[in-house]
Amino acid sequence: MASQYVDMVMGQVVARNPGETEFHQAVREVAESVQVVIDKNPEFATMKVLERIVEPERQIMFRIPWVDDHGQVQINRGFRVEFNSAIGPYKGGLRFHPSVYLGIIKFLGFEQIFKNALTTTPIGGGKGGSDFDPKGKSNNEVMRFCQSFMNELFRHIGEDTDVPAGDIGVGGREIGYMFGQYKKLTNTFTGVLTGKGLEWGGSLVRTEATGYGLVYFVTRMLQDKGATWKGKKVVVSGSGNVAIYATQKVHELGAKVIAMSDSNGYIVDEAGINLNTVKRIKEVERGRIREYVDEHRTAQYVEGWQGIWTVPCDIALPSATQNEIDETAAKSLVKNKCMVVAEGANMPSTPEAIEVLQQNHVAFGPAKAANAGGVATSALEMCQNSMRLSWTFEEVDKRLNMIMNAIYDQCTAAAEAYGVKGDLVAGANIAGFLKVAKAMMAQGIV
Repeated sequence: MASQYVDMVMGQVVARNPGETEFHQAVREVAESVQVVIDKNPEFATMKVLERIVEPERQIMFRIPWVDDHGQVQINRGFRVEFNSAIGPYKGGLRFHPSVYLGIIKFLGFEQIFKNALTTTPIGGGKGGSDFDPKGKSNNEVMRFCQSFMNELFRHIGEDTDVPAGDIGVGGREIGYMFGQYKKLTNTFTGVLTGKGLEWGGSLVRTEATGYGLVYFVTRMLQDKGATWKGKKVVVSGSGNVAIYATQKVHELGAKVIAMSDSNGYIVDEAGINLNTVKRIKEVERGRIREYVDEHRTAQYVEGWQGIWTVPCDIALPSATQNEIDETAAKSLVKNKCMVVAEGANMPSTPEAIEVLQQNHVAFGPAKAANAGGVATSALEMCQNSMRLSWTFEEVDKRLNMIMNAIYDQCTAAAEAYGVKGDLVAGANIAGFLKVAKAMMAQGIV
């Protein structure tokens, strides 16, 4: 039975990767979804496709020594997990955050395999990062760290091998420092990193891409419910790129974002969040979300971000971090008659939360489909770099919209084909798995 087979695979994963709970969670979700695929395609079990997918092709861990502004030597740990290259070069972001350890990188890299497959572009799955915290560091400290990080990473990446991008803690500043060091070390100017500055190979829409893509995906979810964005109240967790540009697109489409958050707490503004204020606070001043209420008297600040899901809304877009919506939060959303939840962050909902939402007929868009807009636009940046061309904002945005619609179509078609019509979680996992599995079968045991 496929269930026994999946249980056996999970036993191996847990034994080989002790303590890596996020990775275990991500693997179990996919493995349980693809049981029906393995039932219909027993050759996948014979060729141990699932066992091969859950084992990274390469795991790199390294020391990063650097000197702070006080002349003190600091040491961090760096990671790059090159998970699967069956359909293209490894592609996935770099995360700089104190919570980073090997298990987090493996969870993110594993999710990236299927997310990237869904984008319809030829990119494999990988992820990397460091336990370095850029918050509170000077530009010179960040530069010295990024240069030291790239001193090791450069030997493992390349435009046809592995193309990192940004993630939490890695924005345009960090990408610039790393690209400069890579260029110096290799004496080449290639598209080896995405999220670059527009003046030196970056793509228009890349900053907005994940947020915009999330909204394009939800538009299709709403259409299936016979609804539109018009007049809807929306709660968006986080206040980084994804949250900011999802909010921007939501406002353009006639809905109103009434709550946003950061790691300290959340704001509620029933009049509608003033996005210009949030962008200035977070992007220019690098401040905290609580500062919003100093300028907007209609707003309220609440300490502790967890309570944001108690704010009544029609649509919830978790866009902060993993497992931010737990079972209790999901029950609050159901109680307040939320109609759609779509993930802008990576795995922001626990399995228990997803079960509560689906059992109560709340439309649920999983991260590997709903937040694929960022990596999709990174793939478009790779295309432009290869051709030495730069597309207009409108052209990239149009391609992004087409990709998000194609992702939605793949998810719904796969779910229906395997007897779970309307289940976008299963549909995303099945569609992504099938594309990667078929490529691995065609390429032999490698």
